[in-house]
Amino acid sequence: MRYAVPDLSAGCWQESELVVEKSRFITWLCHAPDTAALDALLAEARRTHPNASHHCSAFIAGPPGEQSAIGFSDDGEPGGTAGRPMFQVLEGADLGQVGCVVTRYFGGTKLGTGGLARAYSRAVALGLETLPRRTVVERTPLRVRVDFAGEAETRAWLAEQDIPVEQADYGADGVLITAAWPRDVPTDLTALETRLRGRISRLDD
Repeated sequence: MRYAVPDLSAGCWQESELVVEKSRFITWLCHAPDTAALDALLAEARRTHPNASHHCSAFIAGPPGEQSAIGFSDDGEPGGTAGRPMFQVLEGADLGQVGCVVTRYFGGTKLGTGGLARAYSRAVALGLETLPRRTVVERTPLRVRVDFAGEAETRAWLAEQDIPVEQADYGADGVLITAAWPRDVPTDLTALETRLRGRISRLDD
């Protein structure tokens, strides 16, 4: 599976701001491959804005469509007016491994439940407009054994397919190569077998 994730380093985030009826909504977005990344972002938002009214959050710590490593919080806002709308925007963006916090400073005018939901949704959507992204390719180990003469040819063929070699173990009878094969690509080694004239064997885990 291939999907987009925020192109942000660990401990980094992107900020944007929206003002609705004098209330400030500050959106923080980060790369969240796990819940710890969202926790760190939330802690930073609270540290930076200790006097804010709310720090609402939402995250998807997995691929788009993830059902278990997800979550959201209204942080004291009326139920269903902040965290869930934020999550729905993230979900609709077809992003994975993404965490979001929206910090709100109350501006004195009540927005009502519908107004709050729209404001939090808009705040996240605004942040996503300029969020840098990169593609993640889910991979699974593929192990093949070749003779010493076939190692260079095998590495070259894998490189042509944009498949990285993770490990090479040398033994008396040749080389055991472990490659990171994309999960969304059928494992077809026919072309490589032809190049090596059959001097290759696949080791299934």
